[in-house]
Amino acid sequence: MDKESGNLENYLAYLKEIRKYSPHTIRAYEIDIRQFCLYFKENRLEVNKHSIRDFLAFTFSQKKTKTTVARKIYAVKSFYDYLVKIGVLKNNPLEGTSTPKLDRKIPQILTENEMLEFLNALPDKNFLQLRNKALFEFLYATGLRISELTELKISDIHFGERLVRVMGKGKKERLVPFHPQAATILSRYLQHVRRGLNYQGERVFVNARGGALSQRSVERILPQVYRQLSGSNRHIYPHLLRHSFATHLLQRGANLRIIQELLGHANLATTEKYTTLNFGDLLKTYKQFHPRDNS
Repeated sequence: MDKESGNLENYLAYLKEIRKYSPHTIRAYEIDIRQFCLYFKENRLEVNKHSIRDFLAFTFSQKKTKTTVARKIYAVKSFYDYLVKIGVLKNNPLEGTSTPKLDRKIPQILTENEMLEFLNALPDKNFLQLRNKALFEFLYATGLRISELTELKISDIHFGERLVRVMGKGKKERLVPFHPQAATILSRYLQHVRRGLNYQGERVFVNARGGALSQRSVERILPQVYRQLSGSNRHIYPHLLRHSFATHLLQRGANLRIIQELLGHANLATTEKYTTLNFGDLLKTYKQFHPRDNS
């Protein structure tokens, strides 16, 4: 293994063990960094501001979106930050490199009615149905990331206080409450797991063989179940339930900083994207209360 590959392997291990990034994110970082290194190696270029601009021009010429280019810059920049941190480099050659200005996307959500109809329609007659009901009910109750949900241990759940201890990005721990209905269905599921599967492990959500339920499995199961119950081919994914959780709280008047804490966002600006969803509420309130609006 050459020095460059060794540094990359150490960085990926750092992302996994210290930063607690998901396998999907780590794989995306690895691909982006390897593509960057390969470009400079094949073209026999040194990494400097001029050659970085050439790389960006090349990337755009491959019909890559602004989002993809920005992600690549961030991944490589973070890698070089790590090399500076551990003393391999004195300076980050990407320092000062700007990313393309991105169009602000409005998160996709389910409305409150759509969300409640889906959860209420979930059957619970056998183990898999009960597990799925507990899984999706708890996901919407807490707004957890899918990586956080699948990593949950039984010892993280505190039924008395109805709180779950979550280890988020960067090993940042937070407490998230959950409502009585989620507690009831989760308790039923866990009793079934212990009794029916004779499961003695620590993971909360498991498959029919007693193994830990993977993120990929949840990403596959959710749209299947939603399609079966609703008859809709709408694109449904776990993070959409997180978006819906945050938006519904905001629409009902929750403080943005409280939502930030519940979601585990380090930056309030990340949470503020949900405010763009409420223009309809804003307009309705304006028409209702402004003394000069008679429309």
